[in-house]
Amino acid sequence: MKRDYFEKADVAVTVCDRDGVILDMNDKSRRTFLKPGQPGIIGQNVLDCHPEPARSQLADMLANPRTNIYTVEKEGLKKLIVQTPWYDGDAYAGYMELSIVLPKEIPNRVRKPKE
Repeated sequence: MKRDYFEKADVAVTVCDRDGVILDMNDKSRRTFLKPGQPGIIGQNVLDCHPEPARSQLADMLANPRTNIYTVEKEGLKKLIVQTPWYDGDAYAGYMELSIVLPKEIPNRVRKPKE
């Protein structure tokens, strides 16, 4: 049985292949990135969804896989963005982006290693 762990998660998850073609979006991703009435963007290239300079950076990341993590603020919401390669076995297969809305005040816990 296939489980869709991300479909109802309160994190926008978008997945594309190594060429940038969008393969999947969870519910939060669709609500976040689709305009009202827009049928969907699965099958479209993720590069077409990004203006410069983000487009060029993402194109380089597709060609040279690496993780990219940053925060962005839009419409009063601060988000943590994690763009990371995903793999099919050992083969690089594309990118997964997680967009997480951060609370205004967020605790930072320092964990000490066990002695």
